[in-house]
Amino acid sequence: MSWFESLVLGLVQGLTEFLPVSSSAHLRLTAAFSGWKDPGAAFTAITQIGTEAAVLIYFRKDIGRIVSAWFRSLFDKAARGTHDARMGWLVIVGSIPIGVLGLTLKDQIEGPFRDLRITATMLIVVGVLIGIADRLAARDESGARHRSPKQRKTLENLSVRDGLIFGLCQACALIPGVSRSGATISGGLFMGYRREAAARYSFLLAIPAVLASGVFEVKHSLGEGGDVSWGPTLFATVIAFASGYAVIAWFMKWISNKSFMPFVWYRIALGIVIIVLVSMGVLSPHAAESAG
Repeated sequence: MSWFESLVLGLVQGLTEFLPVSSSAHLRLTAAFSGWKDPGAAFTAITQIGTEAAVLIYFRKDIGRIVSAWFRSLFDKAARGTHDARMGWLVIVGSIPIGVLGLTLKDQIEGPFRDLRITATMLIVVGVLIGIADRLAARDESGARHRSPKQRKTLENLSVRDGLIFGLCQACALIPGVSRSGATISGGLFMGYRREAAARYSFLLAIPAVLASGVFEVKHSLGEGGDVSWGPTLFATVIAFASGYAVIAWFMKWISNKSFMPFVWYRIALGIVIIVLVSMGVLSPHAAESAG
């Protein structure tokens, strides 16, 4: 991997990680359209450490409170009933599905799931689901047929059941084209949560999964058989951190009163373009995998 490729891919990772458009799909497609080699699951996992570092800094006050309350709850029964302590436990509970499925489906994630036909299908299908969830949320917030607006849930209402459902939605993002934020936020909207609440829990929930995945790939790449270009990969990780932080700040403001529909139409259009190009033979479903 060249330094220019790492610059571009790092920007793509940072700009798309927190938007409901699928960063893994965009990394895959950037390589395919540029004639570069597929950066692979290891590159994606390692550069995501950069974007998660942006989450840690942006939500540092929330995370500090949650971690502190969670540790106190281990030794103090009275502390276990606080919202922050419960959030700590619920982040752990919500991380279980992606941990189990990530290890179980590792070979598929690094192989068959990277087929561009699967990516395109997921872009369209999940895009439609995000659109439906967005419309339901907008209807509840505005009030349908002149009735009072429906009160949507906040993170104070988060239960173990809902945490597991959020986690299952996040696990779907193991397939390129799904989008971690898109799946978890839309899942939260379907369950009746407010946009900001679903987004906040989505970002917090990603921290254990992404950091664990990144550490696992670093350990694997340092061992025998590792094929990561460390200089360009670390450079891309720094670029992903800087661009990712800017996107978080913008997205948290956007989501409070804006519709997801621009992202929905973008996903559907991109998915259709990929399917057409693959069907016409212009683009191989395995493009970039064998490129030099």
